[in-house]
Amino acid sequence: MRAESRSAIAVLIAACLCILGLGAPDVTQAQAQAARVGETRTTATAARPLTDAHDDEARAREWGLRAEDWSRYRTLMQGPLGIYSPNLDPLTALGIEARSDEERRRYAELQVQAEARRVQKTLGYQRAYDAAWQRLYPNQQRVALQGGPAAGSSGTAEPGRLALFVKEDCAACDQRVQQLQSAGTPVDVYLIGSRGDDERIRRWARRAGVDPAKVRARTITLNHDGGRWLSLGASGDLPAVMREVGGQWQRQ
Repeated sequence: MRAESRSAIAVLIAACLCILGLGAPDVTQAQAQAARVGETRTTATAARPLTDAHDDEARAREWGLRAEDWSRYRTLMQGPLGIYSPNLDPLTALGIEARSDEERRRYAELQVQAEARRVQKTLGYQRAYDAAWQRLYPNQQRVALQGGPAAGSSGTAEPGRLALFVKEDCAACDQRVQQLQSAGTPVDVYLIGSRGDDERIRRWARRAGVDPAKVRARTITLNHDGGRWLSLGASGDLPAVMREVGGQWQRQ
């Protein structure tokens, strides 16, 4: 019995050793796999800030800014400025929150340069649009592109041109445009409430007696208001004749 017991114990020990021997590679493999997953996650986490930094640098270059400028812009837009004006462009935001006169001057110059480039592109496309309109619809009144030279932001219209804000079913508006037309005054007409409907502007122009020849010659341009009247902070009854003086729109 003793010999048999010793033999059984030996067999049991051998089996245990085999089990342990077979299990060890599995444990080692699992540990190695876990280590690789950890390394991958660490690498991905480390790579993400680098990618964000490259994106920030690219966006900053588009506006003529440095990476630190863009970082400050993002910080500003996460605060009260971003709540009050969520769609503010980087140059305006940084200029408003400039920390010195020198900084304010720098951002102002960058914005003027950016605006000049935008206007040149817009004017180029407006000329192509006008030429295409003349080829395809020579007998129809042309409506200026929304956001184009006549309907764009401050600085896109020709210096000295008047802006006339009108509405439908307004006899005084019709009379005012006729007066300006008779005097040969260049004017950009904005129809408030046109809702982007070109035909609506044409109907108004026909009823108001706008001369199609003056529209084709761009002495008079017909434009959708698109919220411009409100953006100028103007008030009072229509019609309203406005002129830009020193960067500010004034009622004439």
